[in-house]
Amino acid sequence: MTKPVVCIYCEGSDAKIAVVAKEKETIRVLKVASLTMASMYQSPSRQENDFNLPMPESGGELSFDSLDDTATPIGVDVGANDIAQVAASLSSFQISKMEFIPVITEPTVNFHVYEGPRDEKKNKLIEAIIKDIQTVKGITVAPDAIDYLELNANQLLSVFIEGDIHCVSVVNLLANFIKKRYLKIPTIKTAELALSFFVGKTNKFFPEDYSLIIYIGKEYSKLIFLEGQKLKHIGSTLDIGTKNLHTYDVYFSKILLEMENGQVPKLDNIIICGEDRSENLMLSFYGTFPEANVSELKFEDLVTRELPIEDIENLALYAVPISAAVEYFDELDRKHKGVNFLPKYVQENQKFLQFGWHSYALLPFLFGAAMFFTLQTLSNNRTINELDSEVARLTLRQLENQVLVEQITPLDNRINSFDETQSVLDSVAAGSGLWNYNLSNISDFAERRRNFWISKLDISENEKTRIIGYSLSRNVLTEFAKYLQVSNLKNIKFEPLREKNAFSYTIEFDLAKKDTNGTK
Repeated sequence: MTKPVVCIYCEGSDAKIAVVAKEKETIRVLKVASLTMASMYQSPSRQENDFNLPMPESGGELSFDSLDDTATPIGVDVGANDIAQVAASLSSFQISKMEFIPVITEPTVNFHVYEGPRDEKKNKLIEAIIKDIQTVKGITVAPDAIDYLELNANQLLSVFIEGDIHCVSVVNLLANFIKKRYLKIPTIKTAELALSFFVGKTNKFFPEDYSLIIYIGKEYSKLIFLEGQKLKHIGSTLDIGTKNLHTYDVYFSKILLEMENGQVPKLDNIIICGEDRSENLMLSFYGTFPEANVSELKFEDLVTRELPIEDIENLALYAVPISAAVEYFDELDRKHKGVNFLPKYVQENQKFLQFGWHSYALLPFLFGAAMFFTLQTLSNNRTINELDSEVARLTLRQLENQVLVEQITPLDNRINSFDETQSVLDSVAAGSGLWNYNLSNISDFAERRRNFWISKLDISENEKTRIIGYSLSRNVLTEFAKYLQVSNLKNIKFEPLREKNAFSYTIEFDLAKKDTNGTK
C-alpha cells in the first residue's frame, strides 16, 4: 500500500478531510472528516466575478449578485482549536509520515482561457499565457503559480493562484502542532478540476451528452459542465448553500444563465454531491430538467469498508477531497495529466536545508572545507589500507615463523640433552673399562687355579661388587682375595660337595678402587 495522502479542502468555515491510500490498483478511503473551523483565509465572494469559464463567443465575463452579503473575512489567522480539530481527526495515523494535498478553490484560484499560439516547450508556453493574462486581466502571475489544461484543439484553460493558500497554512500549523518543521506537500490541486476529472472517470457519458456537476456546500455551491467526458465550462461560485438556501429555484436561474454563458444547449445528466442530496432536491431538478438523468455522485470503485456506515452513506459530502486524491494517484501512474501547483515558498519550506543570502556567501567556504576533509579522509584511508596490508604481511610472516619454531623446538631439545647424554655415555664408558679390567684379572686367576669357580656376580647393598662361589681349597680363596687386593673376604663356609670337601665364599670389592698395578 502506498503512503496515505491527506486531502484537505477548505471553503469558508467548512473543511473537508479525506485520508486515501492506493493498494495495487485499488483506492482505499481510510478516513473522512468534516470540520467547522472558526477562521478561514479564503472566501469565494469577490467584488468582481471573473473566475467563470466562458466560451469565446460569450463576449465577456458573467457576474452574479450575491444572495448573501455576509462573507468570511480574508486574512484571519487560524486558531489553535482549529488545528487541534484537524490533529484529532488524524489521531489514528502517523501524521509526520503522511503526505498532504491542499485542495483550493475561488478566490485563490483564477481561470483564464488562452487561445494564442502554443509553444512545444512548457516554460515558453507559460510565459505566453502570463503575458496574455497581463494584457486581458491586468494581473501579474508568477511562473510557479500557474498551470494549464487543454480544453480542445483551439483552447487552453490556464489556472493560476493569487494570495495566501489557507489549506497550506493549516498544514504548516499542523506541523508545528506535532513539533515538526514541516509536513510533506507534493502538490496543490484545484477543487473544480479534480471533481470534473473524477465524474468523467467514473461515469460513462455519450460524446454528445452535456452533464452538470452541482456541488452544494454549507455556504457556497459550484456548477461545472462537461461535454462527453471532458470539461466544458466552469461557472462562478454561488454564494448559496445549505446554511442560506431558502428555495431551490435560485439554482435553476443560475444554471440557465451559466448554460447560456458556456454555450451548453441542454442537460442530459445532472450529478449532485455535497451537503444536500435530499429527495426534494432531486425532484426539483427532475421537474425543471425532465429530460435529464438526475443522480447522486457514486464511489462504487473505491474501497470504503474501513469507514463507519454513516460516513459510507454520506461519502458524497467528501467528493472534492476524494476526487483530488484519485486524480493525484492517476497522475502518479501516468494515466492522467492534470493541473498542479507548488509555489516556491512551499518548496522552500520543505527543503531539508534552508539558506539565506549570508548562507550562500558561506557556500564556497563550505565547499572548500568539504573538499579538504574529503581529501584528508581519502589520504587517511589510503594510509590505513597500506598499514592493513603491512599488518597482513607481518601476520603471514609470523605464522611462517611459528611453523619454523615448531620444527626447530624438537631439534633444540635434542641439542640441549646432548651434554647430558654425553656425560652419561662417558660415565658408562669409564665403568665398562673397570669391569673389563677386573673381569680380565678374575679370568686370568681362575685359569691358573682350577680348583674354584664363581656361581654368582652381583651388586651388594653397599654398592660394592660381590662374588659368590665355591672352592675345593681354602688357601686358594685367601690367595684370590689378596690377588684382588681391594677385596674383602666376607665369609667362608664348609659345604660338602658330593664326595669332596668344598667351601662356599663371598668376596666384596670396589671397582673404583685401584688395583694392584695402581690403575682405576
